[in-house]
Amino acid sequence: MCWSATADLVAGTAIGAIGAYCVVRVRTPRELPFAALPLLLGAHQIVESVIWRHGGGTGWATLTWAVIALPLLPLWVPIGVLLVAPAGARARLAIPLVAGVLTAGALCYALATRTVVAEIRGNRVGYLLDLPQSVPVIVGYLLATVGALLLSGDPILRLLGILTGVGAVVCLVLWRTEFVSTWCALAAVVSVVLLVWVRNGPHRAGEWRTAG
Repeated sequence: MCWSATADLVAGTAIGAIGAYCVVRVRTPRELPFAALPLLLGAHQIVESVIWRHGGGTGWATLTWAVIALPLLPLWVPIGVLLVAPAGARARLAIPLVAGVLTAGALCYALATRTVVAEIRGNRVGYLLDLPQSVPVIVGYLLATVGALLLSGDPILRLLGILTGVGAVVCLVLWRTEFVSTWCALAAVVSVVLLVWVRNGPHRAGEWRTAG
């Protein structure tokens, strides 16, 4: 797999367009945050294309990318899932939500007190941030994002959780120092699963009642 400014720009534009379609197709305001996830991730890839063109560094694009990738996603995903979850699933979704709040708080503090630096490493981008206790933060991050999807009770969202969970393991093994960048790119690509979720809207209520 190869990334570049052009690849990020093309992928981000395509995924953002899918996200815009998902937003237009929502049926209730509660679905809006989660349906907008591909739109957010598409914008995220477009921001990274700017980082490529600037040769990395510490500019506004790097900070914007880091804010989305680090504190925002572990809050956005569990909140979005909780809003669309059936009543029977909400109690268990408190676990990834709490993990997301704590993780986002730690990452906000790190970004506010330290400088994040992007480095171009061949065909990938690495992001450097001095983060004490990185292992608990990574565990909390994955519990908030992947965990919320797996506990959602919806078969399509569980599939998204499985894909992003397997992708996290692969990215961590293959590209440990570029894990955040590669996993976010993978998450953006597999977020197209939400297109099926949005289009399947009329059937979700019945499916979730059965699943719950």
